[in-house]
Order: sequence, then structure tokens, then C-alpha cells
Amino acid sequence: MQTPPMTEAAVARINGIALHKAGEALTADELRQRAYAELLRQTAIQKGLLDASDSASTDGVASEAASAAIETLLEQELLVPEPSDEACRRHHAANQASHYTTGERVHVRHILFAVTPGVDLNALRKQAEGTLLNVRCFDGKNTDDAFAKAASTLSNCPSGAEGGQLGWLTTTDCAPEFAKELFGHAEVGVLPRLVHSRFGLHVVEVMGREAGVAQPFESVHGAVRMTLKQQTFVTALRQYLSLLAG
Repeated sequence: MQTPPMTEAAVARINGIALHKAGEALTADELRQRAYAELLRQTAIQKGLLDASDSASTDGVASEAASAAIETLLEQELLVPEPSDEACRRHHAANQASHYTTGERVHVRHILFAVTPGVDLNALRKQAEGTLLNVRCFDGKNTDDAFAKAASTLSNCPSGAEGGQLGWLTTTDCAPEFAKELFGHAEVGVLPRLVHSRFGLHVVEVMGREAGVAQPFESVHGAVRMTLKQQTFVTALRQYLSLLAG
């Protein structure tokens, strides 16, 4: 698979099929995603799963027929074995604290540097990193004043007016990517890293934790099995796409 560098006039193609309209600028990830989708569509045609008259898309949206054919192709080509009971138990034991507990709560406050259209991401990151360093210097000393002052003057969240206070949160109270950084850990205090979410960059302080109740394997074995199957599917899909691209 060859995808030429993007220029204003360049059009990336897979076996002569255009992946986008002329002059359309795509990120590397978007271009890669479209390239893999087109590879799968062409393979489905070669395997007789999709009529050759199916029209390729230049907007990244496949036809219903192509989507169904690709799904059938993957079912036929990918080997996704059922995880063993032993593997499920190992996964549960290793991830019980972070994934298989209920009722865990975390007392949090934050300073949000929102990513908005047209914002200078490099400048935003530098400001967030500088703020993180500043409030960490006061961690355990006069953090209340330093963190609250920074939140009230810098945060793009309404909570800034209250010193960044978000209160006691459960995993269902926040975005998954935010929850991943907060729950299932033992850290208390200002986190030593910026937390990334769909809203932007966060400087976060964990002010308290209440442990959740661990769920026994028997009550979550179905979720564990599906998690392992999904991981195996993703690995198999990556290998298959690499084979097609090669």
C-alpha cells in the first residue's frame, strides 16, 4: 500500500481508487483509516462478497453493501478463539481493582485548558504544563490557595469559580478517558501528569478516595470473556490489515 505525501494537489489512491477528493486535506490517521477501509472493500470484491459495481467512496463513508460485505469478510478471515477460563481468571485477577469494582468514588478538582477550534495547541500545552508544575510546587504545603487561584483565573470549566471543585465522582460521572486516569489507582494529591480528555487538558488533584467493592469472577465472567475476545479481535485485525497492506 502506497500513500503519497499530502499536498494541495495530491490525491492518495489504493490500486488506482481515490481515497478523497482533490484538494481535501486529511490527517495521517484519517488517511490511514480510509486506506484500510478501501483495502477491505477491494478484498471483499475479490472474494466475491461484494458486487464489483459497488462505488468507492471519497468521503470515508462506505455503502451499506460494502459495510456488510466487509463484516462478512472479517468473520471469515479472522481467527478469534474463545478465551480459556484460565485466561479469563488471570485477566480478572490482574484488573480487578481498575475494572471490576463497583462503588469507587474519588474527590476531585481540576483546571481545564479547553481545546477549541483554532486554538494554538502547542501554546495551550505549554500553559497547562506550566500550571501543573506551579501547583505541584505547593502540593502538601499551600495547595488550596495555589490550586484554587489557578482554577479561578485559568480554567475553562464553570467549576473554576469554585476553585475547580468537581466533588465526589464515580466512573459514570465523567468521560471514560478521564475516568481511566482517576479510578483504580492509589494516587492522592496533584497528579504528576496532564490528563487528556475530549474536552482538553486537565490539571487534576485527587483530594480523597473511597474504595469500591471488588466483584467476584463469577459475577463478571461474561464481561471478562468479551473483553478478552475484543482484544484478540483487534490484534487479529491489525495483523490482517498489515498483510493486505503488504
